[in-house]
Amino acid sequence: MSFLERAWHKRAGWLILLWPLSVLFQALTKIRRSTQQLKDRPADLTVPVLVIGNISLGGTGKTPLLIALSQELQKQGFKPGIISRGYGGGAPSYPLAVDGDSDVHESGDEAFLIAEKTGCPVYVDPDRSAALHALLLREDVDVVLSDDGLQHYKLYRDLEIVVVDGQRLFANGYCMPAGPLRESMTRLNEVQYIVVNGEPIREIPQLASANTMQLEPRSFVNMVSGEKRPFSGAPFNMGNKLQAVSALGNPQRFYALLGRLPYQVETFSFPDHHNFTVADFEQQGIDTYQPVVMTEKDAVKCREFAKNNFWYLSVEVNLESQFVKRLIEDIRQVSIL
Repeated sequence: MSFLERAWHKRAGWLILLWPLSVLFQALTKIRRSTQQLKDRPADLTVPVLVIGNISLGGTGKTPLLIALSQELQKQGFKPGIISRGYGGGAPSYPLAVDGDSDVHESGDEAFLIAEKTGCPVYVDPDRSAALHALLLREDVDVVLSDDGLQHYKLYRDLEIVVVDGQRLFANGYCMPAGPLRESMTRLNEVQYIVVNGEPIREIPQLASANTMQLEPRSFVNMVSGEKRPFSGAPFNMGNKLQAVSALGNPQRFYALLGRLPYQVETFSFPDHHNFTVADFEQQGIDTYQPVVMTEKDAVKCREFAKNNFWYLSVEVNLESQFVKRLIEDIRQVSIL
């Protein structure tokens, strides 16, 4: 966590000095939204578009939720397509179609993982509207999910889901740079669904009717052999040290999960969406005999040089059945309009 992030969450008094800049940022955001956001469905758009995003900086659990919803929609007979910014990737040209054979360094880790886990057509482009156009032109889909993009106002959307980290919530509640918010908390009153990842640390009126999701750790998977070991108990030899490697917007949740186990945990944090190389592990002095553990999102970037001591943590997303039922009903309603 950076110095500024710590200040946001500790509600440091000196942040009031940045408040005028936050007011300006909030005003400019409102202007961008009012001038860019499409209110009427484009004539050539014939399928519902669902945006899954957040109003704060850092990871909240958007991608696991999108994967889980895509899988639920497939069970219900839908043919989802997915669009993404492709954070951390650098393709020679866009839009880029992503599948399990794509180069993760071109597609970005999240888009690659989504394509691999869901089997859905995935298109990435910094211009999400261009990704949407390419997806609909080339693929047979009947609903589109956007990974992030709440603030990409030029992208038309029928339904919006905001994901909130239950442990971090909204820190001091200020917009950037005095706080972590991309939009003010009043934005929560305008979206169709709010999903809180984990139990919230305190009650907030705007979350009174929010839905919840839980990320439950299931097993460690060896990145070379595919061996699985249950998360509970003592999956590794006693006396081992777990070397937790992450390139996440919010690695503390991952580290806290590992802290449940009866091992010493040493953490190695890299910038969000960092593209790992062998040199990263060598320069940090990571032990080649002790277990190296990471999230599945980070693991997809390390497959080509993974060693026998590399493992990723497999998690299961638990959603409220009523939330899924209502969302599917809303999607079907939009489909017949």
